[in-house]
Amino acid sequence: MEDMQVTVEDISTVKKTLRVEIPREEVVREIDRAYDEVRRTARVKGFRPGKTPRSVLERMFKKEIHEDVTARLLERSFIDAVRERDLRVVGRPRFDAPALDPGAPLVYAATVEVAPPIGEVPFRGLRLKRPRYRVSEAEVEAHLRGLQKRLARLEPLSAPRPAAEGDVLRIDFEGFQDGRPCPDAPRNENFTLKLGGGRVLPAFEAGLTGMQAGESREFPVAFPADYENRQLAGREITFRVTLREIRSEILPPIDDELARRVGPYTTLDELRAKIVAQLEEGYRKRIEQELQEQAFRQLLDRVPFEVPEALVEAELEGILEEAERSFQARNTTLEEAGLSRETIAATYRETAVRQVKRHLLLGRIIEQEKLELPPGKLEEAMQEIAGRLQQPVSVVQTYYRENPEKLEALRHALLEKEAAERIIQSGEIEDVDPPAEEAAGGPSAA
Repeated sequence: MEDMQVTVEDISTVKKTLRVEIPREEVVREIDRAYDEVRRTARVKGFRPGKTPRSVLERMFKKEIHEDVTARLLERSFIDAVRERDLRVVGRPRFDAPALDPGAPLVYAATVEVAPPIGEVPFRGLRLKRPRYRVSEAEVEAHLRGLQKRLARLEPLSAPRPAAEGDVLRIDFEGFQDGRPCPDAPRNENFTLKLGGGRVLPAFEAGLTGMQAGESREFPVAFPADYENRQLAGREITFRVTLREIRSEILPPIDDELARRVGPYTTLDELRAKIVAQLEEGYRKRIEQELQEQAFRQLLDRVPFEVPEALVEAELEGILEEAERSFQARNTTLEEAGLSRETIAATYRETAVRQVKRHLLLGRIIEQEKLELPPGKLEEAMQEIAGRLQQPVSVVQTYYRENPEKLEALRHALLEKEAAERIIQSGEIEDVDPPAEEAAGGPSAA
């Protein structure tokens, strides 16, 4: 936009206020153009199309035309101002503009957030400690016992006896408070749980322990103040329970037959080898993640910078959407779990800030090192995605071809991975034994 005046006020390294002055002549031209457009299309009684006098149009459409002209001038001039001052704007601008005056320049302010200036990132030579995680026989046995429990069968008791830990119970129950039914703990029939399974509060399990099939019992349960169901948190509810059935869990032997039932294995040794391979892969990913966390902590100490709030909010929104999808997959909602978007946002805000800083640092390293994807890397990633989704690769390719912004996001994510690998490869790595408690808690081999 010609003859436009732009000044920039620094509020912080990531927040600026642009003060823009659009010449009166440009304002007048835009208003005249708007009235010409309206004259061509307006249907005004008593006048032929295109012949309505300007004074009549002003009387009828002045407010709407001025609002439309202001919006157009703001949009065009803001884009030009950002380009002129070479600002990397993130998020939406906040405009402060007066009412349009045809006899004066249009002067307005636009407050924006921008990507932080990040200088050269000294990422080479970081001192990193790589833990030597090793798969133990105890881990393999633990996973085999987990598979054994998954294949257990439930059988009625051969002789009456009290309910004990490990039994699977079928119960009817209802909660009461002050002698009246509690709507927050309504009647539930044929509810199944395993004693010692941790599915319910320990006090509820304790009340069930020792009951006989057919017996009814009443006992209080005090819910902790931080209980996930906010309607029950901090309250004491009396439960009336009838034990309908006790069944015992019969575990199959850990042998070749179990391996054949689990998957495409003919022997227990084949299953063990698969578990070991999965555990080793889990440790490989864990080591990679821990090295990256060490590296980014050091880099953020070396290269401090501010973070735009708009990027933090966008990252938080992604975390919230993922949480909602997770609850929907379990046929429940945040509210039913006693949570809200606000509480999750407060809990994960620092996580979002760290993630934004990580993306910004990696983006700067990509620019600094002029990184490009190796040939075929994008196609390889699409094949991996197709495999996870169990879809033909052509379907994935079509999706990205029709959604160029998603394709660019995938390309950038792959470049970030390349940058992260370069950081680790250029570091000074010392192999160390992990603390005993960490070494004992291995990754999942599900």
